[in-house]
Amino acid sequence: MHWPAGYQSRRHGMVSTFKIAILGAQGVGKTAIVRQFLFNEYNEAYLPSKTRRVYLPAAVLNEHAHNLQIMDFPPIASFPVNTLQEWADARCRGVHSAHAYILVYDICCFDSFEYIKTIRQQILQTRMIETPIIIVGNKRDLQSGRVIPRRNVSNLVKRSWKCGYVECSAKYNWHVLLLFRELLQSMGCTRCKHVHAAIRFQGALRRDRCSLM
Repeated sequence: MHWPAGYQSRRHGMVSTFKIAILGAQGVGKTAIVRQFLFNEYNEAYLPSKTRRVYLPAAVLNEHAHNLQIMDFPPIASFPVNTLQEWADARCRGVHSAHAYILVYDICCFDSFEYIKTIRQQILQTRMIETPIIIVGNKRDLQSGRVIPRRNVSNLVKRSWKCGYVECSAKYNWHVLLLFRELLQSMGCTRCKHVHAAIRFQGALRRDRCSLM
């Protein structure tokens, strides 16, 4: 098995760490997705993110534990071309060394899809190693306002971009857990590939919480 650069694995303890960066335009629901995953909560009031937030939860998949470092970034003008540019802007710190990316767009906002389309291309041009990317269409609960047919987006993402694609509703906690499970699978966690049930464990293994998938 080939692990991403910087990925830590302890065979006997079966504990590993994944650095996950979440990117997207303003108002697409990045923070709402993270907070549903970690705390099973949703805030109707919209507060735009201005700084990077880092969460340190643990996930247990098929009896194997994984530590996650989830970095929720505010909208960035462009993906930094190198670590020097990354550290010059506090909002971008850590984005260049992530093991995987979640790119979120609002299914009711065409511009938000164009944003992640641009960011994805910049990631490919900047990162020298193959890095898993999952495209997420949020606000599925507003299906009637969709601006691009789901089939069109899914075909583009899966066939042309070779990325995973998940639609979810952060508001109703629909497919949020599935999103993170798919992400871990795409990062090479072969032990997770035959997990069928997806349930939450309300206890906390680490500072934020633990999710059992």
